Amino acid sequence: MSELDKMFCPKSVAVIGASKNPKKIGYELVSNILAGGYEGGLYPVNPEGADVMGLRSYTSVRLIPGEVDLAVIAVPAVYVPDVVEECGQKGVRSLIVISSGFKEVGNTDLEDRVLSAARKYGMRMLGPNVFGLYYAPSRMNATFGLSRVFPGSIAFVTQSGALGVAMMGWTNLYHIGVSAVVSMGNKADIEEADMLDYFEDDDRTKAVLMYIEGAKDGRRLIDSLKRITIKKPVVVLKSGRTEKGASAAASHTGSLAGSDQIYEAAFKQSGALRAFDFVQAFDWAKLMTMQPPPSNENCLIITNGGGVGVMTTDACEESGITIWPLPDDLQAGFKNFMPVFGNSRNPVDLTGQAYEDSYFGSVGLAMKDQRIGSIIVLYCQTAITDPVAIAKSIADVCESQPCDKTVVTSFVGGPQCEEAMRKLDERSVPTYPIPERAVSALAAYYRWQRYKQRVDKI
Repeated sequence: MSELDKMFCPKSVAVIGASKNPKKIGYELVSNILAGGYEGGLYPVNPEGADVMGLRSYTSVRLIPGEVDLAVIAVPAVYVPDVVEECGQKGVRSLIVISSGFKEVGNTDLEDRVLSAARKYGMRMLGPNVFGLYYAPSRMNATFGLSRVFPGSIAFVTQSGALGVAMMGWTNLYHIGVSAVVSMGNKADIEEADMLDYFEDDDRTKAVLMYIEGAKDGRRLIDSLKRITIKKPVVVLKSGRTEKGASAAASHTGSLAGSDQIYEAAFKQSGALRAFDFVQAFDWAKLMTMQPPPSNENCLIITNGGGVGVMTTDACEESGITIWPLPDDLQAGFKNFMPVFGNSRNPVDLTGQAYEDSYFGSVGLAMKDQRIGSIIVLYCQTAITDPVAIAKSIADVCESQPCDKTVVTSFVGGPQCEEAMRKLDERSVPTYPIPERAVSALAAYYRWQRYKQRVDKI
């Protein structure tokens, strides 16, 4: 049992600084916890003892009947040390300190007092200066971000609160499911290594995505990365790559960004996959949580357009993905699903006359062949084909075959293609609006798989 279980799966939560005012963070915290469907005990705490959203309120955490596993603190910074002391006296097990105004603005002594009080009573503390924590398995949205979050298998750990809230909205927009969203803030106590250690054994989390500006303990971070990347992928967005960016990071959360070359080497050494923007990072994590890793190095491209097939081939070659020369027996099989002027070599060009039965048959043939490790399925919108029907045929055949290879798709076109892509994602067949993004995600998956294989041989 992890010492962070009481934070992620609390049986009871106190919101200290709860408010009846919808413009206050204390109101948003209570509202989001209720809206998320949390089923444990929820106790608002405010000086007036006024009820909040129909819940009985208390003037002090010490007056709450029964045990309190987690306290979410949203009061002015100057009051936080005393509140943490009261939580310790109550026997609270874990803390999330939303309040800002500490090390990030030079108020280091006040932050030290908060940490000292937490450690005095053996409480683990997230923050200060965070927007909260969301965890899908416990249906707990203890954040002042969005009330609606799509549950899934990506754990998103972010040092930036504003970016974290924005990314919650972004994942909603594109229906990307997350198992957890964790705001790290100033990392007075809990740091990224603690999160990696927790998610390493979390069955609901298949991949971890981290945004970091700097590490408190670089050696510990590397050690945790090495342990978890043997089991599941970790995608890292590290800001502060430039001198001015590093300076901005230091003024943001008080982090020392350090040499970017050192971080780059550390990520490669530990098997972490470094992305360079949020679209890329979520593209990678989406594939890694929806599909199994490639079973071998041989990649097959199936397309209805020669041009997009050539572009995808170029992208694969440049990304280190092997375009497998198809043997005669497999080429003969693919010819059954294309007109005589089609191309049965790799890329397999079904031509613009490819309907859903052509995709169903060709993808099904590829799925059955153990010599193929990954499949990129491309569709360019035409006037005579229905992208939604083709998407359904691809999802149907993927679900009907043993899931032992990576399938990634790209649908290029208008609104109907957007609908088709949404339906594919809903059925765990990851899809992207341009082939290069699909190739980028697959290449990252291959890099992680190769790292694992190298480690296994040691």
